[in-house]
Amino acid sequence: MDQPVAIHPTTTTTGITRWVQLGLGLICMMAISSPQYVWTLFAKPIGTALGATPASVQVTFSLLIVLQTFFSPFQGWLVDCFGPKLLIGAGGLLSGLSWVLASYASSLTMLYLTYGLVGGIGTGIVYVGVVGQMVGWFPDRRGFAAGVVAAGYGMGAIVSTFPIANSLAAVGYQLTLLQFGAAFALIGLLAALGLKPPPAMVAEDVAGASTGEMLRTPVFWLMFVMMTMMSTSGLMVTSQMAAFAGEFGITKAMVWGVAALPLALTIDRFTNGLTRPFFGWVSDRIGRENTMGLAFALEGLAMALWLVTRSDPLLFVLLSGLVFFGWGEIFSLFPSTLTDTFGTRHATRNYGCLYMAQGIGAIFGGPMASLLHEATGTWTTVFGVAITADLLTAVLAITMLKPLRRARIQRPISTLLTNLP
Repeated sequence: MDQPVAIHPTTTTTGITRWVQLGLGLICMMAISSPQYVWTLFAKPIGTALGATPASVQVTFSLLIVLQTFFSPFQGWLVDCFGPKLLIGAGGLLSGLSWVLASYASSLTMLYLTYGLVGGIGTGIVYVGVVGQMVGWFPDRRGFAAGVVAAGYGMGAIVSTFPIANSLAAVGYQLTLLQFGAAFALIGLLAALGLKPPPAMVAEDVAGASTGEMLRTPVFWLMFVMMTMMSTSGLMVTSQMAAFAGEFGITKAMVWGVAALPLALTIDRFTNGLTRPFFGWVSDRIGRENTMGLAFALEGLAMALWLVTRSDPLLFVLLSGLVFFGWGEIFSLFPSTLTDTFGTRHATRNYGCLYMAQGIGAIFGGPMASLLHEATGTWTTVFGVAITADLLTAVLAITMLKPLRRARIQRPISTLLTNLP
């Protein structure tokens, strides 16, 4: 296995400074989480107002994720060149501004350009930039720091889900987008203004696979396919929950005295964040592939049980949380597995390539899932595809990824590359 890069701070990162930076990074991530995780509440009212089909409206969500992920290597390079304060601040501002502009959208094209294009670019800059900053500030606790900010992105919408749902009911989607978008832009910008580059690091320049070398290996493409399938399943639920909750008779149901759908979305945000550091910790102890098999199978089984009990509001709420607990860990398991396999020297750019699988998953889980629903007339078919993808990925982790990675780790990179065509 390639030896990890040894990082030695030239100036101390102890004391409260780096914890302040972690807190600011967490706030930045929370400020950009709602465009993805609360989208499902906006899809139906926006579609009704624009006279658009569900599939065409879901293109917005796919654009958001695709643009957030496909440019991640370039966005990380920009942050390195211009610094976190300027770029992450601009990203937070763009993310909130996308909602403000979307509130005035009178056509699907305008919705795509505002919520999708502007929002995707803004959230992508913040996500990549914050993670890159935190691994620099915490050379001794990289997994912990990256897990915290990733959890912030997954859990950030907890504080906004109910207020947004209440605002939608009271004033409609346009004023809701305008007000919350302005608030998110301000919060993200102010938090970013306090960010500082991490102290200069001196790295022992050891072997690690370059991006080009990585792209020539079967193990990378297996991981890419696996992450695509898991992203498809999770993003189908993220983007379509309000739609299939209506078919399941949950939309108007009450659980514990509150509306079932926003309650489920709130619980989802919590479990989606908690799973990232939890399963990262588990994988350090029982192995990456074993943890993948456990977590991915958990999501598949939870989704199957969710489908079987779909008419029960309480189980709908509780099982939705379990589904996200089995999904959100892909954002800790895949980057750690990739770095274990290909080394740390080009880890940021390498993960940027793998992170593109999230964008492809958004296409399959968004408009493609809506089209499948329209073609079959039921969400049961869509759930069947998602469940199959989860269980297949769990099997691939144990039966294919594990032996491929073992073989690679046991031989140096140069040996493997000489055997490639």
